[in-house]
Amino acid sequence: MHDEFLNNLKDKLPKIPGIHRKDKYFNSAVLMLLYFIDGEYHLLFERRAANISQGGEVCLPGGKHDPSIDASYEDTAIRETMEELGITKENIKIIGRLDTLVAAMGVTIDTFVGVLEVDNLEDLEINSKEVAEVITLPLSYFKENPPQEYQVRLEIHPSYINQKGEEVITFPAKELGLPERYTKPWGGRAYKIYLYQTKQGAIWGITAELIYDFVEQFC
Repeated sequence: MHDEFLNNLKDKLPKIPGIHRKDKYFNSAVLMLLYFIDGEYHLLFERRAANISQGGEVCLPGGKHDPSIDASYEDTAIRETMEELGITKENIKIIGRLDTLVAAMGVTIDTFVGVLEVDNLEDLEINSKEVAEVITLPLSYFKENPPQEYQVRLEIHPSYINQKGEEVITFPAKELGLPERYTKPWGGRAYKIYLYQTKQGAIWGITAELIYDFVEQFC
């Protein structure tokens, strides 16, 4: 009986470990697009439109995973890129993927590496509601210019102050019978942030971290 339970458990356990409870995160997928210009590959970026979240910042094409329409995270990256750049699936050649990044703010990012196959960037029909402009920078720039590194402090807050100045308790540690220390912010872990300074502006945060890992490991 004991052996039967263990054998059944062994069959059910994942053969390849994934991300624990990925469904509790905001899941997204982006595309690291390579485009050949003047004898070398460039990375393609978007400057986000001013009227959307993180407006004006530089990012990679991509967006939120929608399981109702996306069969995979690769589908998400391609669909979002098509919508943002005004291209077709035939303009994108996927050549691989990076490891999934789990960000401290509760976001997962599945990154796919591809080649943009268009004759001219002027042929892009950019969705101006989401994208202000398209930017390209040579891979060599990131190889020759390592990012600046900063440390921020991350804490878990069991409460917050709303717009009325009232404290809203989201985790009632005292009522739950937990130690007093959990009624106040705790954790305080250091979190590294990367930032590239470019002529087109700062490229930082998750985007910079993905670029840094890509260049360090594969270029």
